[in-house]
Amino acid sequence: MIYIFLPVTLSVSCSTQNISSKTKNVDVWITKADESVKLHKQTLNLKFGINNNSYPSIEIDTSKTFQSIDGFGYTLTGGSVEVINQLVPEKKKQLLQELFGNSTQSIAINYLRLSIGASDLNARVFSYNDIPEGETDVTLSKFSLKPDEELIKMVQEILVINPNIKIIATPWSPPIWMKDNNSSIGGKLQPKYYNVYAQYFVKYIKKMQSLGITIDAITPQNEPLHAGNNPSLSMSATEQTDFIKNHLGPAFRDANIKTKIIAYDHNCNKPEYPLEVLNDPIANSFVDGSAFHLYEGDISALSVLHDAHPTKNVYFTEQWTGSDGTFSGDLIWHMKNVIIGSMLNWSKTALEWNLANDVNFGPHTPGGCTQCKGAITIENSQTFKRNVGYYIIAHASKFVPANSVRIASKQISNLPNVAFKTPDRKTVVIVLNENSTSENFNIKINDKSVSTSLDGRTVATYVF
Repeated sequence: MIYIFLPVTLSVSCSTQNISSKTKNVDVWITKADESVKLHKQTLNLKFGINNNSYPSIEIDTSKTFQSIDGFGYTLTGGSVEVINQLVPEKKKQLLQELFGNSTQSIAINYLRLSIGASDLNARVFSYNDIPEGETDVTLSKFSLKPDEELIKMVQEILVINPNIKIIATPWSPPIWMKDNNSSIGGKLQPKYYNVYAQYFVKYIKKMQSLGITIDAITPQNEPLHAGNNPSLSMSATEQTDFIKNHLGPAFRDANIKTKIIAYDHNCNKPEYPLEVLNDPIANSFVDGSAFHLYEGDISALSVLHDAHPTKNVYFTEQWTGSDGTFSGDLIWHMKNVIIGSMLNWSKTALEWNLANDVNFGPHTPGGCTQCKGAITIENSQTFKRNVGYYIIAHASKFVPANSVRIASKQISNLPNVAFKTPDRKTVVIVLNENSTSENFNIKINDKSVSTSLDGRTVATYVF
């Protein structure tokens, strides 16, 4: 079934007493955890003015600025590409425009993550330098992007829609001949191949650039402390530090590559890993910042890195929604942690996991994730369904373009929130009511405020 946005009964009540008609309107878009309303613009007459009430206020201070925003989006896995390509051409075009376009009907995704070689959400395992068992290719003469040609074509299609979309890329595993266990699962990168593997990244970036695809950033390894996936690699902080400072960083410098190197790319429970990398002065000179997931730990770990190394950036690069999750539970948790939480803790990005899969949560590699739910489910060649991951990202991506800046917003009980100033000088405030009951509050900026009420278990994006 294809869902479209239709007028619905208002579900945000608002008080507008004592509001000047000369102040600007506030647009409100909401999604309710019970799925009765999904990313729907409310037909309200909200304006800023002078309000005399006892409601708590989310106070916005535009003079206090924090990080600039690179974007919001997903990983475009090989599996995502495979299932989106199963749509008939007109439906595929419609979906890509809705996801990446800038019309009133789109959600304006502005950041993508790619796998360098296969992730576990590809139908099969591959690298860009697969050779017969027992052979090596230290000159990378057989390097080829051909296994990812369909993904590359889709990225090129997306760039036509949004030429400014930023891309981060990360490997799940090096070519297996570089590993000490000769397997796609686990193992270590052999030190004798550190330089060769650094050149593997150089070749990838240059070849993608020749195809019109700029890789803005890479991480050396997806989830380096999770060696049980297929594919995967174990890489300790000490090993990553060595690889970056003695091999990858110098290789990028010598090749005049400006692609950012971002450390770690794993859970918030181990901030000591990226701290070890950044605490090395030579590695630090090559590293732009650190990337995080939140399958373990607390989102505040991003601030630990920022506070320790305030000149370095932090990024939030992956969080899944699963087949056994609920729309309600996932919406509330992800909005609080992935969107609002990551932004309040200095992240420049907030990315959910895979963009799309089929009704059986495939494709995936043997041993890959069998429960990962895409933002989109491709049901057949004619229809697709928008899942909770779509709305989690859309509440930010549709309204907060790249180069927006986070500004100060007062945190009040039961209403986690984050605010931005966009390049065209709009203010965007994302507010979550995680309680089951309605909450009355004000949004206050300077000496003006707007009074509103947000239903229980509802997220709202306010734009003014």
